[in-house]
Amino acid sequence: MARERLPARGCGDLRRCLLAAALLLGLRLCAELGRARPGVPAGSAPPGRAPRQPRLHLPSGPASGPPRGASRRQVTYVRSGRRAPPGGGGRGTPEPGCCAPRGRASRKGPRWHIDLQPWAGPSQSLEEEAVRFLRYISTPQIACAHMSTDGLVTGSSPIQKPWSVCLDDQFGLAHQIRSKQCRLYSLGLGSEDTHFEVSMANGGCEVHRFDPSVRSAHVLESQRLWHHRLSIDWRDPHPAVAAPKTHSSTRKLGTILNDFGHHKIDVLKADLESAEWKVLENLILEDILEQIGQLVFEIHLHWAGFEVSGSDSSAVRFWYSLLKELELKGFRLFHSYKDLSKPQLFLKRDSFNASSCYTLSWVNMRWK
Repeated sequence: MARERLPARGCGDLRRCLLAAALLLGLRLCAELGRARPGVPAGSAPPGRAPRQPRLHLPSGPASGPPRGASRRQVTYVRSGRRAPPGGGGRGTPEPGCCAPRGRASRKGPRWHIDLQPWAGPSQSLEEEAVRFLRYISTPQIACAHMSTDGLVTGSSPIQKPWSVCLDDQFGLAHQIRSKQCRLYSLGLGSEDTHFEVSMANGGCEVHRFDPSVRSAHVLESQRLWHHRLSIDWRDPHPAVAAPKTHSSTRKLGTILNDFGHHKIDVLKADLESAEWKVLENLILEDILEQIGQLVFEIHLHWAGFEVSGSDSSAVRFWYSLLKELELKGFRLFHSYKDLSKPQLFLKRDSFNASSCYTLSWVNMRWK
């Protein structure tokens, strides 16, 4: 008996099913595109349906009825609070967002200028500014019981200038000297008086003296005393501008610290012949002061100083603001010396009973 052949219906039914499904899908897409509004981006919610928003745990009670569009801005603000701050923040690190005061930056940015103090008086006169400034630099803020002014080595001759450091145990310098862990930077411009540097080196400090008049690039005078033919400035030289002197180099103190691999300076001594104001400003703006334990600066008042512009009263206000920045950084004045051997001039005036040169010593109360 011959086998009866049945019609092959499976393939035909499958083709018809696929065609029907494609037709339904096309109709569905055409309907969706036809209902979409002009200008609405793809992926947005269809009309009549609210966009999906993150859940917010709001306090119960009637809403006050915010203006139209405020909810979207509020959601965006809350979302930004969940993001980690730039640079990454570990677990437990507070993040900016709803809890941060509005209008205040969450991270400390670079500073380009110092904050000037208010004027000493309503008239903004030179007399008012000078009286305030001279009183400030003549009044020590803390007492130092063990202050070195005659050198650290027994039997040494008195130094020519009172470069004073505080050796009280609470400030740590005496311990650093005894343990041979002390480091001193001396910034100068052609000074031949190195008694202080030699005394500190003999006492146990690693001393680096920076002076453009040094005969060689780096000279090791003794086991712990280095001389470097480098000039300290408040800016690094521009790479496209040739240096005026090929035998010397000018750099910022922060650049030299990086080049030498030094992270801390126990004592920074500076005699920069009126460049001290701009160098001090650079140390403040670049947060170099946090790496310094004690400051011993000779300041010059017979003129405003390099690149200090404005009226005489503005220059004195700038000086005073710099010293107040030191105070904000934790530095306290413990010694002030008025040099009577120098001309008694203040901004080219024989007035205010002031000298043209003072030597000031500060200690960092936050130094560890």
